[in-house]
Amino acid sequence: MAKDIKKHEIHPEERQSIWGKWIRNLKDWHWYIQEHPDWFDIDIQDAVKRWIIRPLRNLSAHLKELIHDRKAHKQPETESKIGMLLLFAWGSLPRLGSNIRERLEGRRKNAIRTEGNRRSFFEQLQVHPAAFLGGALSIAVVAVLLSLYTLGTSTKYDGVELATVSSSEAVALAVSQVEEVTRETLNDAEFTLDADKLETKTSVVLRTDIEDSETLEAQLNDQLDLVEYGYALYVDDELIAATTFPGALEGLLEQLQLGYRTENTVECGFVEDVQVREGFVDKTYMMNLGHIAEILNDTKEGAVTYKVKAGDTLYDIANEYDTSVSALRKMNPGYSARGLHIGDVLTISNAVPYLTVKNVERQNYVQNVPYSIKYKDNSSMYQGDYTVLSKGVYGKADITANVTFVNGTETERQIVASVILQDPVTEVQARGTKPRPSWFPTGSFRWPTSGVITSYFGYREAPNAAAQTYHNAIDIANSSGTPIYAADGGTVTYAGWSGGYGLLIKIEHNNTPYVTYYAHCSSLYVSVGDHVYKGEHIAAMGSTGNSTGPHLHFGVLKNDTWVNPLNYLP
Repeated sequence: MAKDIKKHEIHPEERQSIWGKWIRNLKDWHWYIQEHPDWFDIDIQDAVKRWIIRPLRNLSAHLKELIHDRKAHKQPETESKIGMLLLFAWGSLPRLGSNIRERLEGRRKNAIRTEGNRRSFFEQLQVHPAAFLGGALSIAVVAVLLSLYTLGTSTKYDGVELATVSSSEAVALAVSQVEEVTRETLNDAEFTLDADKLETKTSVVLRTDIEDSETLEAQLNDQLDLVEYGYALYVDDELIAATTFPGALEGLLEQLQLGYRTENTVECGFVEDVQVREGFVDKTYMMNLGHIAEILNDTKEGAVTYKVKAGDTLYDIANEYDTSVSALRKMNPGYSARGLHIGDVLTISNAVPYLTVKNVERQNYVQNVPYSIKYKDNSSMYQGDYTVLSKGVYGKADITANVTFVNGTETERQIVASVILQDPVTEVQARGTKPRPSWFPTGSFRWPTSGVITSYFGYREAPNAAAQTYHNAIDIANSSGTPIYAADGGTVTYAGWSGGYGLLIKIEHNNTPYVTYYAHCSSLYVSVGDHVYKGEHIAAMGSTGNSTGPHLHFGVLKNDTWVNPLNYLP
């Protein structure tokens, strides 16, 4: 019988092919698990049935089939995974048993050599195949369980279930990150999470339920509802608003500029320092784009104040800041022209725009070129009397200029190129040289200077943010240094600096209801108390005070009311 069994033992080459097939099956399983990671995402009861209960129920059938094939001297074959495991274990038993017996035999001989006739307990030890198979199955079951389950730490905050992470250290890391971000964002160095609301529990969980600390950090932020990751708009380093949509703020800023751009725009941008920064933001600043657009198109609170100096009056202060006395009184109740004291602080304005769009346009136009006046002395005419002998004619020039607009209002005009198309024709006037017996006014006005009228009396678009929209004079523009003459005889009542007027001369035309103003001068040639005659050279044209270029601001006050100077000039 032993001879027959030996005859039908599995040939070593056949055993090697079985071993190779088993290895290939293991590799196939490894590939399958990598390609189908969701294979492990199953219910725990289903996993226990599939991997433990069902294989154990079929274990008896597989063993009987294996023993039957052995007795029938057949090559065992099976498609079942557990059957393959049994076949592999069964085929390995003779080799493992032989190896164990050799080791035990060596120990027995050593024991006999060293201890004489004392027999080793292991001499009688025999490893039964069923015992080895049971151990292998146990190891397989443990391996499966370890691949499906692990220790994890679940987290709750304020009773709300959050992510399960690998350890309590991962929870501590997420909490630390959330506290640090919240402290920096809210500028609150004392902020910490409420430890009483934080709960953690370590237990055995499915490996697929484990999440990283970044996920827990995000869930903690959402639960606290204090800060949020997004894109914030800063104007002059002041946080205005924020959104979670990337690129939305840039698009909104571009739309704001489009309203001011034209086909001639060469440069467009914001006067303020405008930045969009990515990061965590105080959640109270998070809002939709429509609300952000309303804020940017509106004004913000920002008081502009003025400290009263010696000699200041409400009128002078209002004129300097291009506002009215009534507006100043409304913003500063309790003050009056007589009630001002040195050091008082007046509120000039309560609202300023969030964003100021600066748009530079390239403009081409034809402009009048002022003519000069040539005088011929006439000894038969009194000093200050003039008669036009031949009228002057304006020239023409083709102008190319860069015109700067701030929120749609022109603030600067820079001449880039000027080409004369037509030369001006000089005007010739007879000038009286006969001494006037008195500086007494004549009762009529002459032109105080030569040039082009660039701004008329009445309502207008202010040339800059500080100018008035109601113009109480006329502006006559010419080159800096152009002579300015007294429009009529009188007494100088003011000669000096006067806020937005710059260098100013006031002449009271005695025994008449008129006072004339000459503003933005570069030089003054008279002083308070001087008597001047009609046509006397009293100043030089300039651009002092609130001015966008050299010109004379010429105003006429009649009975303390501003009137249109053009109604009194020849």
